[in-house]
Amino acid sequence: MPKALHPMQVLVRPLITEKGTLLASEGKYAFEVAEHATKPQIKEAVQKAFNVTVVSVNTMHVPGKMRRVFRSRGMTRAWKKAIVTVSPGDKIELFEGV
Repeated sequence: MPKALHPMQVLVRPLITEKGTLLASEGKYAFEVAEHATKPQIKEAVQKAFNVTVVSVNTMHVPGKMRRVFRSRGMTRAWKKAIVTVSPGDKIELFEGV
């Protein structure tokens, strides 16, 4: 069983990208979340942090990519991404005006 996370430790950062701003018009918002966060934990964290009603949460693991600096090679870190759908009429102000 995963370790219990405090709701404010679940959300790492919002993802403000071109695709993310297009999804925001549909009421969907993207976040980088803690690696072991579950869907109910993500839902609770978004509801407490932004005072909105969450309808659904979709998660995915983003694998690290191979990078090369001069002659050495390395990997970027893998991370977990969550797409959160809020109820119609609710919106997260953090993504507005980007």
